[in-house]
Formats: sequence, C-alpha cells, structure tokens
Amino acid sequence: MIQPLVAVSTDIREFERYTWHAAPDQYLEAAVAVAGVLPVLVPAFGDRLDLDTLLASVDGVMLTGSKTNVNPALYGGEASEKNGPYDERRDATTLPLIRKAIERGVPVLAICRGIQELNVALGGSLATEIQEMEGRMDHRAAPSEDQDERFAIRHPVRIAAGTCMADIFGAGEIMVNSVHRQGIGALAPRLTVEAVAEDGTVEAVSVVDAPGFAVGVQWHPEYWAASDDASARIFRAFGDAVRDHAAGRRLRAAE
Repeated sequence: MIQPLVAVSTDIREFERYTWHAAPDQYLEAAVAVAGVLPVLVPAFGDRLDLDTLLASVDGVMLTGSKTNVNPALYGGEASEKNGPYDERRDATTLPLIRKAIERGVPVLAICRGIQELNVALGGSLATEIQEMEGRMDHRAAPSEDQDERFAIRHPVRIAAGTCMADIFGAGEIMVNSVHRQGIGALAPRLTVEAVAEDGTVEAVSVVDAPGFAVGVQWHPEYWAASDDASARIFRAFGDAVRDHAAGRRLRAAE
C-alpha cells in the first residue's frame, strides 16, 4: 500500500547539549498504524522554509500537541511566565503552514496545541488558564507519574449535528481525555464549533470554507488510537482524506 506523505509539526527542545526539532512518538505511531500515512517531520525554521514546495509534495498536515503555548502576542495578548513556556520558532512555522495548507486544500488535522494554532492562524484568540475561570472544569492532566493516568479518557463532549465530527462519530456524546490549560477564546471567523465539553469549552472545530478536510480537536486522540474506537476514528477519517487528496493529485498530474 502506498503511504501518502503527511507533514508533521515539530517542537524546539534543548537536551543533551543539542537543539532538537522533535515530535512525540504517539502522534507518529497513530499516523502510521491507524491513519496509514507516512509522517514527515517539518523543522521549525519559520520563513526559511519553502512551504509552497512542501505542500506540493505532501497530502496532509498534522499539528501535534505540546507543553508550550502559542505566544499571546500573536493574538493581541501579553506573554507571561505563568502562561508559558512558549516556542516562537514553532509559531513562526505552523501558523503560515496552516494558512497555506487550507488555501491549497491539503487535509489538516490539528490536535491540542494544534487546534489553538489553527484558531490563532485564522484570526481567533485563546483563553489562558481556563481552570481558573468561573464555571469551567479543570482540563489539566491528573497529577500522576503514570502517563496512562494523565491521559485517561475521563469526560464527555457533545458533537453538533450536521458537522464533520458528526460524520465521523454520529451526533451525540463521545468520551475524551483532557490535558490542557488553555483553549479557544474568541473563535476565528472561518471556524465553526463542532463539539463542546459540558462546561462550554470548545473541543472541536472545522474550517467552514476549506476546500478539504480541516479539523481541530482539543483532546488527545493519538494517545489511545490503537485501543479506543473514537480516537481511532479521527485518524482513519484523516487518513481517508489524505488518500483522497493524493488520488486527486495523481489524477491531475496525469491529465
């Protein structure tokens, strides 16, 4: 089976006296094993990258979660030590990549930090430290050294009828995990809400006018994609969209 290429965002990490451009294994494993695509890591070099050439060579874009947050200066806020850490090199890479991918109709799957990048890239803002907001639940990971416990599936989200998410899951509720401390504030004009948590937190969005699959989720389907049906469905839907895009590209090339 041909594995179409999918561009994957990377974080800047400092360890072992090196600067690394890195992505967590769980995202890459879910891409290969569940979506059936070949992930290609995109270094966080910002405007030094020829994104048009990149997007002419891949059939999907996946934006991973991260411990870092989008710098608030990019949506009219102010950076603070409490809201950090930040990764400006990732911001400088992912935001233009998102806009160009949507413009070209390249399928996009944006997870956790990714959905926040998607919102900011299209003109929205973020709400920080949402666990401190009145009426909001604590969406942060459980305090545990056990990673399975931290990423445990633990709260419902309601899927809106007639949405891309409803096509994947059906309307109603699914159970998801929750490992974040900020979320969508003002929704970008080009986005529509596809799912919300019980406290009103936006959990999934799609790009209204996108010519292709362009979806963001606030939870972490990559972590349980091998064992949880709802988590797997997102990656299978993304993989199908990527293969459709690849087939269309091959057909246009043959004409």
